[in-house]
Amino acid sequence: MSQQSHRSSTLSAGIGLAFFLAAGVAAAQGTSPPSASNMKAGATASIPAADKAFVEKAAVGGLAEVNMGKMALEKGSSDQVKQFGARMVEDHSKANDELKQIASSKGITLPTDLDAKHKAKMDKMQKLSGAQFDRAYMDDMVADHKQDVAEFKKEASSGKDSEVKSFAAKTLPTLEDHLKMAESTDAAVKGSKSASR
Repeated sequence: MSQQSHRSSTLSAGIGLAFFLAAGVAAAQGTSPPSASNMKAGATASIPAADKAFVEKAAVGGLAEVNMGKMALEKGSSDQVKQFGARMVEDHSKANDELKQIASSKGITLPTDLDAKHKAKMDKMQKLSGAQFDRAYMDDMVADHKQDVAEFKKEASSGKDSEVKSFAAKTLPTLEDHLKMAESTDAAVKGSKSASR
């Protein structure tokens, strides 16, 4: 056996022994030994800060879209607004689930509640009804989706984490579709302003 291969077999034996000892210590302490998933979470915690920020912001935004969509189904007076709300609930719930899986594989804990900005927006919308709600909701959806499209485009082109970047690229066409729908629904509810007195 050459000195080189002897050294590498000693090294791998040492690594094996260290893992075995860590498992033994963990067992003695009643904790679980370092599993592959624990080690993976530790290794992936080094996701670039910009990608992590994107994931967290997208999670809160997606949660807000679902909550606002449910509100539109309840409070909207126009069928178009209700249809738009239903589409938001369906599409953003799907995207949120996908994002949860990615975040979990990266060791990122996603927010489960809205931030102060979105809560304030929801409170404001809650006080409106009828055509007034329709117009305010659709105005918000147009502005919101313009911002979403810009952020997802940026992540899709310059994100560093391949999984997060791929999620952004895959979700972008749906958001662009939402923006077109929001703009046409917004125009429709504003057009019916004079008619619905």
